[in-house]
Amino acid sequence: MGFHGGGWWGYLSASDEKPQVTWALLRRVLNYSRPYRWHILGMLLAITVSTGLTLITPLILRTLIDQTIPQKNLPQLVLLASGLLVIPALGGLINVFQRRMNAIVGEGVIYDLRVALFARLQRMSLRFFTNTRVGELMSRLNNDVVGAQNAISSTIVGIVTNIIQATAVIIVMLGLEWRLTVISVLILPLFILAARKMGARLRDIARQAMDANAQMNAMMNETLNIGGALLVKLFGRTDLEAERFKGRVSNVREIGINRAVLGTFFFVIIGLLSAVGTALVYGVGGYLVIQDVFTIGTIVAFGAYLTSLYSSLQGLANAPVEFATSIVSFERVFEVIDLPREIEEKPGALELREVRGELEFDQVSFRYDLDTLPLLSQVERHGSMSSVTAVFSGAVGEVKQARGDKSGGVNGDGKSSEKPVQEMRSEAEEADEPRSQARLNALEDISFKVHPGQLVALVGPSGAGKTTLTYLIPRLYDPSHGRIYIDGHDLRDATLDSLSSQIGMVTQETHLFHDTIRTNLLYAKLDATQLELEAACRSANIHDFISELSDGYDTVVGERGYRLSGGEKQRLALARVILKNPAILVLDEATSHLDSESELLIQEALKHIMAGRTSIVIAHRLSTILAADLILVMDRGRIVERGAHHELLQLNGIYTSLYETQFNRQGEARS
Repeated sequence: MGFHGGGWWGYLSASDEKPQVTWALLRRVLNYSRPYRWHILGMLLAITVSTGLTLITPLILRTLIDQTIPQKNLPQLVLLASGLLVIPALGGLINVFQRRMNAIVGEGVIYDLRVALFARLQRMSLRFFTNTRVGELMSRLNNDVVGAQNAISSTIVGIVTNIIQATAVIIVMLGLEWRLTVISVLILPLFILAARKMGARLRDIARQAMDANAQMNAMMNETLNIGGALLVKLFGRTDLEAERFKGRVSNVREIGINRAVLGTFFFVIIGLLSAVGTALVYGVGGYLVIQDVFTIGTIVAFGAYLTSLYSSLQGLANAPVEFATSIVSFERVFEVIDLPREIEEKPGALELREVRGELEFDQVSFRYDLDTLPLLSQVERHGSMSSVTAVFSGAVGEVKQARGDKSGGVNGDGKSSEKPVQEMRSEAEEADEPRSQARLNALEDISFKVHPGQLVALVGPSGAGKTTLTYLIPRLYDPSHGRIYIDGHDLRDATLDSLSSQIGMVTQETHLFHDTIRTNLLYAKLDATQLELEAACRSANIHDFISELSDGYDTVVGERGYRLSGGEKQRLALARVILKNPAILVLDEATSHLDSESELLIQEALKHIMAGRTSIVIAHRLSTILAADLILVMDRGRIVERGAHHELLQLNGIYTSLYETQFNRQGEARS
C-alpha cells in the first residue's frame, strides 16, 4: 500500500465510511479499459510468463543441491548455472514489455479521462464557473484522473498479478511437499488480521496527509495567482502569508513523518509474520529432513517459494482497501462527466447564417438560483481553511467597494454573496447609498427590440442588471422566463457555435492568454492572415503600438495580459472582435478608468467597430449615449425608462439624475 503526498488519497471522506464499490460503478470503470483490451491481454500474458519463470529458479536450486553437486555432474552444473543467469535476463525483458503495456493503458486512460472532463467543463454554463473554485477543477483534472488511472493500470493489475502468482506458487508447493504447504498457509489468518488493522490506520493517516495537502494547495492557489499576489502586496501581508504557509507546510511535514514511521512499522509486523511462517517451515522441514522424509534442496526451494507466496498474500490482503480507495477517484471524475449542462443545445438545432442583427427581448426574467445549479462536491477541509477563505473574500469585497461595485446579494452584474438580502440592505442604508440594488431576481420582465444596425445604450446604477442582460445574448446564461430572439429565431433553437460566431463581446475586464499578441488575436479567426491582423489592429488604434514593440505581433503579453496597460488590453480586445466580424456587438464600454489618450483611442476605435452593426453597449460615456438610437435605463433589474437622450431628460427621472451627476460632468470636463 503506497502513499504519496500529492496523490489521490486525500479525496476520501474524513469519516471512517469505506467507499462503496457497486457492480454498476465497476462496469463503468472497466469500460475505460475496453479500448486497451489487447494491451491488457498482452500484459496478463507477460505476467503469467514472468510468474512461470520465477517458479523455475527454486527448482533449479533444489536440483543443484540434491543432485548436481553431490553427483559432481559438471555439464549439468554449467547448464543449471547458465539457467540462473538466463531466467533473470528473460524476466527483465518480459518486465520491460509488461511495463510498456501498463504505461500504454495507464496513460491512455488518463488521456481519455482528461479529454472527457475538459470537454464537459467547456460546455458548462458561466454560472457553474462563477460558483466553483478553480482549485477543485484542477484537482479533478490532475489528482483524481491519476487516481482513477491507478485503479486500472495499478490496482487491478496488481490484484490479478498477486492472484496468478499466489495460485501458481501454492500449486508448485503442493507438488513438492503438501505438509510444508499446509504449515505455510496456516499463517495466513494472522496476515489478514495485521493487514486490516494496520491498513485502516494507514488509510486514516493518509486522509490526514491529503487533508493537510489540500489546505496547503488551496492557499497556494489563492495567493500565488496574479490576483492573489497583487492583493497580498497591496495590503502588505507578505510576512503574514509566509507565516501562515509555514504553518500549513509544518502540518504536512509532521503528518508525513508519522505516516513514514507507521508505514515502516506496518511492514516490520508483516516481516515478523513472514519470519514466523519461515521459521515454522524450516523448523518442521528440518525435522523431516533429519527423518529422511525429503531432501535439503526441497527446504531451500520452499524458502524461495515462501517469500513469493507471502508477498502475494500481503498484496491480496491490502487489495480491498486499495481498490475501494482508488475507485473514489473514478467516482469524483464521473461526478463531473455526469453533471447536467445548464445550457443545452437542442437536437437538430438551427445553424444561424447571414444574420441581419435584429434582436428582441420578450418578457425576460432571470434569477441566479444556486439551489438548482449542479455543482461539484468539495474536498473536505478542516481547521483554518475557512479563515483563509474569509480573509480572502473580505479583501476582495474591499477591492470591489473601492472600484465602486456596491451592490450586494445577487446583483445584475452576476456576482453572488453569501450574506442575507436583509443584512445587505441594512448595510446599504448605513452606507447612505441612494438606492440598494439587492434583490432576488437579477432581471425582471425585460422587453425591447433592436433593429439591424441600431445602437442601444444601457445605463443605470451599478448592480442594476446591465451586465447580466448582456450575458443572456450569447447564452452565457438562459432566461428563467421569457424568450430572446435573433432575426426572429429563439436563441434556444440555434446551435451554440453558430450563435457564438454571430455575436462579438468585449467585457469590462479583458482577458488575454499568456501568449503572443498574434495568438490572442487569432483566437477570433484561426486562419486570419497577417494583413487581416494588421487591418483589425489599425481599426482598433493598436497597430502602431504593436509595431513599436521589439517582437511586434510575437510579443508575449504575460499572465492575463498584465504586461500591457488597461487601454492597450482593451484595444487588443476590440481588435479581436473586429477580426471576428460579428453581426451583433456587445460592449461593456470600460473607458472611465483609463487615461485621456487611451480613452480617445478607444472611442475612435468604437466608431469603426459599431458602424453598420447592431450594438448593445453598457454606456459609461456621454458621447456613446448621445449617439445611441435607443437608451434603456435600468434599475433593480427592470427597464424603468427608455427613449432618446432628449426624451429621457424631459421625464426628470433616474436618467436625468444620472446625467446631472455623472454624464454631464464629462461634457463639462471636455469643454
